[in-house]
Amino acid sequence: MTVEAARAAMLAEIRPLETVDLPLGEALGRVLAEDIRAVRDQPPFTNSSMDGWAVRAADAPGWLAIVGESAAGHGFEGRLSPGQAIRIFTGAALPEGADAVVIQEDARRDGEGVEVPAAAVGDNVRLAGRDFRAGDRLLASGLRLDPWRLSLCASAGRDRVAVIRRPRISILSTGEEVVEAPARPGPWQIFDSGSPGLEAMLKTWGAEVRRVTGVRDRREAVREAIAQAGGDMVVTLGGASVGDHDLVRAAAGDLGLSMKVESVAVRPGKPTFFGILADGRPLLGLPGNPASAFVCAELFLRSLVAGLEGRPAGPSLRSLPLVAPLPANGPREHWMRARLRTGAEGESVEAFTDQDSSLVRIFSEADALLRRLPGAPALSSGDRVEVLPLLRG
Repeated sequence: MTVEAARAAMLAEIRPLETVDLPLGEALGRVLAEDIRAVRDQPPFTNSSMDGWAVRAADAPGWLAIVGESAAGHGFEGRLSPGQAIRIFTGAALPEGADAVVIQEDARRDGEGVEVPAAAVGDNVRLAGRDFRAGDRLLASGLRLDPWRLSLCASAGRDRVAVIRRPRISILSTGEEVVEAPARPGPWQIFDSGSPGLEAMLKTWGAEVRRVTGVRDRREAVREAIAQAGGDMVVTLGGASVGDHDLVRAAAGDLGLSMKVESVAVRPGKPTFFGILADGRPLLGLPGNPASAFVCAELFLRSLVAGLEGRPAGPSLRSLPLVAPLPANGPREHWMRARLRTGAEGESVEAFTDQDSSLVRIFSEADALLRRLPGAPALSSGDRVEVLPLLRG
């Protein structure tokens, strides 16, 4: 399958998780499961944007009698009459009869009076409902709550919100050739860099993660690990191909896997597969090479997590010029690790020379994936390409 067809086939099997009701203080990073609407205007009353004097513009310039004060939370009860001024502070309600505010630096007070310069109607005044009106939809279902959106919920009078439950993802790392630090690797073993990286990616995307490590290269062991992994979705790392020691497909088949994606015409990551286990859990099989796993996690796993949260799924690409030439591409879509550059002429992108799928260090230096379509021709410096920025700190 093409990347787009594979992603579509996977997402067709995904349904949003159930909702939970949370206090605002616990909702950071969660995805809204409801629209947030305003219950009243904001601000609810016309107010001053500066410290100064509330006046009638028709009385300015002139010498005005001071008849009271309006402070935030304590407005002036009466009505401003011609020839009068009210001391007012930022955020305080504009008294009835006033239509302008003269800032304090421009006025001169003397006892019970104040001299003000010319003013126009609306000067330094915030009208009621300037931010939003009662009934306005402030936030739409499907948005992830960040600090600014939480603040908007609070300004709408909400103390609790309905959100999608966090997806629970189990990562199953297979292969007797990998060990997890601080264990000492044997002469034919390497440290497991794939599952810690995937765990971090999933947590960044809002999921809860359970890692299952140390699974032996035995069909029954892999089958038991998948069966006991739990969660809303299982992601296997390694053993996705069809070699003698690649047992994940067979073990999942023992558990009634209904295959939806056999493999993907992508580089790196061709062995990636996807299906639904008999118990209803989706299973995404990723290759063991870290770069292959991470690229396909960006292309597929991130979209699957978004689908479980009821959010729009699919990568958001940018068009950028190349720093250096690229040769013609082969028959598979190629997602190259790349570096974003910023110069006098703006932003550009440069692919790393070595794209071997086993290299972790390059991924640590990359901040984008550069897309090459199947059979794409050679490109020169300055030619534009599609780029998927990576979320980096």
